[in-house]
Amino acid sequence: MFFAGVRMTRAISLALQGGGSHGAFTWGVLDRLLEDERVHVEALSGTSSGAMNAAILTAGYARGGAAGARDALERFWRTISEYSSLSPVQRNWTDHLTGTWNLDSSPGYLWSNWFSSLFSPYQTNPFNLHPLRDILRQQLDIDALHACTDIRIFVAATNVRTGRARVFQREDVTIDALLASACLPHIYQAVEIDGEAYWDGGYMGNPAIWPLIYNTETADVVLVQINPLRRESVPRTPSEIANRLDEIAFNSSLMHEMRAIAFVQRLLEQDALREPVASRYKNVRMHMLSDEAGIAALGPSSKANAERNFVTHLKNLGRACAEQWLTRHYDDLGKRSSLNIRETFL
Repeated sequence: MFFAGVRMTRAISLALQGGGSHGAFTWGVLDRLLEDERVHVEALSGTSSGAMNAAILTAGYARGGAAGARDALERFWRTISEYSSLSPVQRNWTDHLTGTWNLDSSPGYLWSNWFSSLFSPYQTNPFNLHPLRDILRQQLDIDALHACTDIRIFVAATNVRTGRARVFQREDVTIDALLASACLPHIYQAVEIDGEAYWDGGYMGNPAIWPLIYNTETADVVLVQINPLRRESVPRTPSEIANRLDEIAFNSSLMHEMRAIAFVQRLLEQDALREPVASRYKNVRMHMLSDEAGIAALGPSSKANAERNFVTHLKNLGRACAEQWLTRHYDDLGKRSSLNIRETFL
């Protein structure tokens, strides 16, 4: 769209869920959105792999605009895949033959799950080695991230002692903050920041949406959903039960936030709030990008699979999903929600 010879863009804020290697789906979504000159990303709120994507994008954007952000994300996920190729957790030959991306029959995956159920990371990794720290040091220009004034960034982690969410803003985002946001307690030691211990942000905000409501100008918030809300089959094995419990836990905070947003939307639409109270609330226009069928078809164990072919597959799913969403809902931006919260979440 043009006005007086100038291309008009529509601003959005993005809420990026975490979910291990499934974050490559979000990479694909971001890649397509960055490619579209009609859209400007004003802010990013991310948890776990969503936080990694947000940080890499922001630093890349500071150095080279949208093209720089796309290149930075490409390098980051390529490096993740290279490190993954050295891991003992790999698909076995039958998985390759049948075309499954899951690791349920991988000896390395089964052994690591069994081992982590018996021993804590404080016992198995006393020196607190963390390969992701090395990747972030190599791939993330933290100074560029801090200097980026075009995009705001929010990273959620869970305080171990209080059980509360902490949201790190741009000037507070460090490699440790990103590791804290992705710290699964049965795999990694808690990350210490300012004398406090933190675990994965998904327990209290996956992702945290409220920073995008109170700290941005745009009212259009786009959720990139990579944790299935619904599973058709009832889990029966111990691993299936544990995996579904994790999915429900990591979606629970999002459910609560969506309920609150829907409640405020309803009050504003019914003109039930009066000044000076009404002006304190933003009537958020919610949107969602998801491939529920494509992601739900993948078992939870595939979140630990970061081989190159798989992350490329996920990226392609994400790009296709973003393309479809732009075609259907770009004109909704600035006007109306394209997500029915009550139908989807409540």
